[in-house]
Amino acid sequence: MIGYISGKIISKKPTKIIVNVGGVGYLVNISISTFEKIAERDEVSLYTYLSVKEDSLDLYGFYTVAEKEMFELLISVSGIGPKTAQSILSGIQIEDLKEALKTGNISRMISVPGIGRKTAERMMVELRDKVESLAESVDGAASGISSVRGDAVTALVNLGYNQKIAERSVRSVTDRKPDISIEELVKEALTVLNN
Repeated sequence: MIGYISGKIISKKPTKIIVNVGGVGYLVNISISTFEKIAERDEVSLYTYLSVKEDSLDLYGFYTVAEKEMFELLISVSGIGPKTAQSILSGIQIEDLKEALKTGNISRMISVPGIGRKTAERMMVELRDKVESLAESVDGAASGISSVRGDAVTALVNLGYNQKIAERSVRSVTDRKPDISIEELVKEALTVLNN
């Protein structure tokens, strides 16, 4: 099992990279959120998951342990394979996914490309308790940020903005100001969106 790789990036696309590790090029499937974190880098270190099927071996890479743990939880759900799990992690941030699963926010789940109502409901049933235990490892401050971030995204979507664009603008503000209030967050996110 390959659990971690580190090396020079040879080729980079939003969902795939090739990493040179000791002269061997590993093709690694990644989520868009991992891609955003490594976009400016020439070298990378990733936690990995090796998917073994009778006709293929596919390596999936994650920038954080939390993303890898969420991936493993997602593929434990009946009907969700590695490609779908990668798509889910590309379409929603981990903290937002935890929040949606804990609160039963079906509409947030089905806004992710490739997730229908039945799959979202199955995820809620099978992962709600498991996500609760994952969420306990997150400190209260991070959990509070996630809740404020989710409320701000919802407010922007209600104002007519696209979900992914709203998430990106909210994330850009909270990365700079993690302790921001919901009102200030929405104002600053609107400023980002309108520039």
